[in-house]
Amino acid sequence: MSGYGQRSPGRQVTLCLDSPPRLVNLGVGIHGVSSDRDVFVLPGLWQLHLYRYAADLTVDGEPYAVRPGRVSLIPPGSVVEYHYRGRSEHLYAHFELADAGERLSVPVMQDAGAGAPGLNGRLTQAVAAAAHSPVRAVSELWSALWQVAMLGRRPGTDQPHASVAAAVAYIESRLHEPLTVPEVARAANISHNQLIRLFRADLGSTVVAYIRRRRMDRARHLLTESTLSIAAIAAAVGMPDLQAFNKACRRELHASPRAVRAGAA
Repeated sequence: MSGYGQRSPGRQVTLCLDSPPRLVNLGVGIHGVSSDRDVFVLPGLWQLHLYRYAADLTVDGEPYAVRPGRVSLIPPGSVVEYHYRGRSEHLYAHFELADAGERLSVPVMQDAGAGAPGLNGRLTQAVAAAAHSPVRAVSELWSALWQVAMLGRRPGTDQPHASVAAAVAYIESRLHEPLTVPEVARAANISHNQLIRLFRADLGSTVVAYIRRRRMDRARHLLTESTLSIAAIAAAVGMPDLQAFNKACRRELHASPRAVRAGAA
């Protein structure tokens, strides 16, 4: 259950976030008061720090610059050395991770940038909830870890282009509404042609095909897992015209809505 990370030359650690962490301790750490130097090891625990100060850090001998708004993710067993410049305060969490699941590569140190306030909020909520609601604290920490993992994605990974991610988020929240490619492009703050090009490059699909597929995915779910009427389901996936919905089901799911509901598709 320790989830030991493996270091790479690119100052990365690997971790699995398919299941929630086992939270051991978290809080606000105050350092640099009695000494300007700390050296320590947590043999079995990961360390997450969100910094509010400037300092110097080495992890297994590799140097990193600590600055306000930066976040570090340090794997178990690492030798950590801090050199402070006076009183220093950070949010921290010590936890275990499971080894099973998709392995994510994340930098040891990153600038959280515009995500720093949200990350600060999640960790602050986790600290506040730890004593009376440990499950919520774990949930907040898990969410914070996913945010940190996504900060670490770089071009060439499977992380979509930011504009594609914005477009997908817009589509997913509006599958029940009429959607056009120009409208989605405006929501993603890019041109119609840019959206088409990026969608094909990142997702291997056209925007229209993606919308159609996601509507039919939701329709299949509602047909097989709910007792909603077919008319209500058609409206819920943005296709209130029952004839058009029936045609879409036959084309995408290879069966009529009634047959899908009966388990024929």
